[in-house]
Amino acid sequence: MRCDWAKNNSLLQKYHDEEWGTPVHDDQLLFEHFTLDVFQAGLSWLTILNKRENFRKAFEQFSIEKVAGFDDQKINELIQNPTIIRNYQKIEAAITNAKCILEIQKQYRSFDRYIWQFAGGKPIHNAFEKLSDLPANSPQSDSMSRELRKKGFKFVGSTICYAFMQAVGMVNDHLTGCFRYEAIKNLTSDTE
Repeated sequence: MRCDWAKNNSLLQKYHDEEWGTPVHDDQLLFEHFTLDVFQAGLSWLTILNKRENFRKAFEQFSIEKVAGFDDQKINELIQNPTIIRNYQKIEAAITNAKCILEIQKQYRSFDRYIWQFAGGKPIHNAFEKLSDLPANSPQSDSMSRELRKKGFKFVGSTICYAFMQAVGMVNDHLTGCFRYEAIKNLTSDTE
C-alpha cells in the first residue's frame, strides 16, 4: 500500500516512494526543501513538484551562499520568471532565510546540526493509519517556528515547519500500512 495522497499521480508517487520522509542531512538539500515548502504555502505540493526543476535553475541549485547574495536585479528577474511561483514575499523570504542559514552555519557548524535538534536529533516515527489522522503541526514544529522567527526567518509558521519536517524525515508520517513506513523506520534504526 502507498499513502493515499500519492496514489493518483506519477510525480507524487515518485516523490513519495523515493524522497518524502527519508532523513536529509545535507545543508543544501535541507535549504531546497525548506524553500520549496515556503513557496508551497497556500498551493498544492503537486504545483511545486511540477516546477521543481525550474526552481532549481532559478535559485542556483539552491546554493545557500548564492541565494543569500541575490540582489534587487535578481529579485526582479525572478519576479519576471513565469516558470516559478512569482510571489515577491516568498522570493524575499528565500533570500532572507538563506542569510539566516549562513549565520546558523557559523554558530552551529551546519544547518543540519541546528535544525535536527527540533526532532531530538533523530526521526520521530508516528503511527497514523489514515490520512485524516495526520496533524498540520506539532509541539516540535511550534518550537521550530518560534525559534526560527527569533533568528529572523520568514514564512516559518508551524504548518510550514511541520511540512518541512515530514519532507526531510524528521518525522515519519507515512501511514502504517504504507510500504515506506517500515522502510523508513528500518533505514533510521541504525542511527537511533
